Amino acid sequence: MKINSAEFIISNSDAAKCPKDRLPEYAFIGRSNVGKSSLINMLTNHKKLAKTSARPGKTQLINHFLINKNWFLVDLPGYGYARVSKSTKAIFQKFITDYFETREQLVCAFILIDSRLEPQKIDVEFINYLGESGIPFCLIFTKADKLGKTQVQKNVAAYKKHLLANDWEEMPQYFITSSEEGTGKEGVLNYIENVNNDIYSGSDF
Repeated sequence: MKINSAEFIISNSDAAKCPKDRLPEYAFIGRSNVGKSSLINMLTNHKKLAKTSARPGKTQLINHFLINKNWFLVDLPGYGYARVSKSTKAIFQKFITDYFETREQLVCAFILIDSRLEPQKIDVEFINYLGESGIPFCLIFTKADKLGKTQVQKNVAAYKKHLLANDWEEMPQYFITSSEEGTGKEGVLNYIENVNNDIYSGSDF
């Protein structure tokens, strides 16, 4: 897939106020400081489409970006906010949950995982939440340029082993990416394109 246009549409904290357009949505979410904004900018060929920050937890709203006039990229707040209060975390959690459980246009969530780390409890819990809720998702392992390929594969294998040992029958679809080097860009965009083709070719979406 080639990104010809990427346009910011709206930010809000209420799933009910998200765009009414019947277009497929792909949501990106991960723990704070996982490199989400950099990944979104890399995928869309826009250096500043999503705001990057040295302070984790910068994204605090549901952000909709219209891509190629026919699908939405949704930038969601992280689920491991480094510097916000417990009450603020509770508010974030509520509208994230509302989004995932009520948004009919959502066709896939991309959970971002830091490829440098062993399986983190907070990531595994979120993976399990989406699985238990029947929400389609893929994993994106970020920051692959920070490690050698062998170590990245070793850490991905550790995730696979952990998930398979805890009620998962198979490893979810995953991509290995680097925002610095553009690694994984084609794979993620081709996946979205294939899902969109299936939706638009059959469908009453």
